[in-house]
Amino acid sequence: MDDIEEHSALEDFGKHLQQLRTDRNLSLRELAAIADLEYALIHRVEKGKVNPKLTTILTLARALDVHPKELFKYIK
Repeated sequence: MDDIEEHSALEDFGKHLQQLRTDRNLSLRELAAIADLEYALIHRVEKGKVNPKLTTILTLARALDVHPKELFKYIK
C-alpha cells in the first residue's frame, strides 16, 4: 500500500467510525468515556490523522457494540 492509499484508507476508516458514533447519538467525549480512550485520539482517528493500533480498534468496536470488521466496511 503506498502513502496515498494508506491516507485514503485512514480517512475512510475515520469517516465510518464517525458515522457509527453519530448514528448512536454519541459525542466524541461520550465515546471516549465509554471506551476509556483519550478524546484527542478518537478525534485524530476520525479525521484520518493517525493509524490506530489494533487494541484501539478493538476497544472502539466494543464501545460501539459492533464487530471489529464493521469498522473496516468502507475501506477501499
